[in-house]
Amino acid sequence: MNRQQNILIIGAGLCGSLLALRLGQRGYNVTVYEMRPDLRKTDISAGRSINLAFSDRGNKAMKLVGIEDKVKALCIPMNGRMLHDKEGNTFLSNYSGRDYEYINSISRGELNGLLLTEAEKHDNVTIHFNKKCKSVDFENTTALFEDYHTKDRFVEDADAIIATDGAGSALRRSYYLEKKFLFSFSQDWLTHGYKELSILPAEDGGYKTYKNALHIWPRGDFMLIALPNLDGSFTVTLFLSYDEGPYNFNNLTTPEMVTEFFQKEFPDALELMPNLVEDFFENPTAPLGTVKCSPWHYKGNTLLMGDSAHAIVPFYGQGMNASFEDVVEFDAVLEQHEGNWETVFSAYEKRRKKDTDAIADLAIDNFHEMKDHVGQEIFQEKRKIEMALENTFPEDYSSKYSLVTFNEDIGYREAMLRGRAQDKAILNMLADGIISIEDDINDILDKVKQETEAILEDDRIAGLR
Repeated sequence: MNRQQNILIIGAGLCGSLLALRLGQRGYNVTVYEMRPDLRKTDISAGRSINLAFSDRGNKAMKLVGIEDKVKALCIPMNGRMLHDKEGNTFLSNYSGRDYEYINSISRGELNGLLLTEAEKHDNVTIHFNKKCKSVDFENTTALFEDYHTKDRFVEDADAIIATDGAGSALRRSYYLEKKFLFSFSQDWLTHGYKELSILPAEDGGYKTYKNALHIWPRGDFMLIALPNLDGSFTVTLFLSYDEGPYNFNNLTTPEMVTEFFQKEFPDALELMPNLVEDFFENPTAPLGTVKCSPWHYKGNTLLMGDSAHAIVPFYGQGMNASFEDVVEFDAVLEQHEGNWETVFSAYEKRRKKDTDAIADLAIDNFHEMKDHVGQEIFQEKRKIEMALENTFPEDYSSKYSLVTFNEDIGYREAMLRGRAQDKAILNMLADGIISIEDDINDILDKVKQETEAILEDDRIAGLR
């Protein structure tokens, strides 16, 4: 393939900026158009999550482009979930029985800014801001843009167009509306939305609560979470139904109602949030949805990547990591099949889609786990057993969470199938009294492995594998 080919990337978010950097390193002429202003020069968070969970799959991408150490400087390690009950009691549930496995809290803006700066170091990469994509002519490999300030419209052409423009993708919309080929699309919304809040730094600039954990206040039908920032603050997110339950986003309309809700459900969090009411009414309430579609590509002309192809809800902390892994997988396919974009795009989608469908389903599972199951006694017993197995047999056992989060060489689908089977095995044997945390750990491992393999075999016979 001619490395002087012109690649047009729509969207300079996390996935688009990483892709531009990698293709720039490979020698392609890359032009990126982003509808928002340059986030390095202005604050554009506007109620979006300002920090994210960064883990091994995402870091694999940082290694690929050679900026692992620069990204690590932006990270705050989180070793586990700090669970808060209504009385303010806390319980730290580690993410893994292996001490070296943890996830990180990272600033979306700082990471995106770093990727943009690294991409622009390459003379063959050009990034334009305030240019909104209106539509894509995928048959002729051209895109129509509008300048945010002047409202002037112009058309750009390229040898290939890759859309990394998120859940509202202009390319995906063009695929759907043009009806030039069979295109499947689904967008499923949760009944819950989310709102960003904050815990400000202490007066001395320190943290008001434990720094190295993802804090969760699980309440059955809703929850509050908090992730640490480098400046001593925490980004707090309320996940709540729009219209169900005694408290919901539609009826929390006064400062008194909001304060009453937090006093009743999250009293220890409220003590840390004198700014609660101001944050609540200043920040927007946003929806939570899952996007699945196929195909992701049209011939060798255009391709969807990242959230434009597979937006997911945030409850596994894998949205960003999955998009970064897209770039790693795309790069591997490019290494194999460089020479024809249609072959590259087709092979990439075939290799990747089953895994992005799996992490979308896992993220929904984890929504119910975080808001409800983590507070149940049998779930806590399961986690204790999993921690003990991982600690005692670090080479022989990984929980579903570890398979998804810390085993970047296993695809999401394989991690989901094995992880779900293990969960089912442990929960069934706990419920039936076949195992308990007091049993010999070697016996537990043998029983869990045997039952897991039996469940996987049943799944295989049923055609689920």
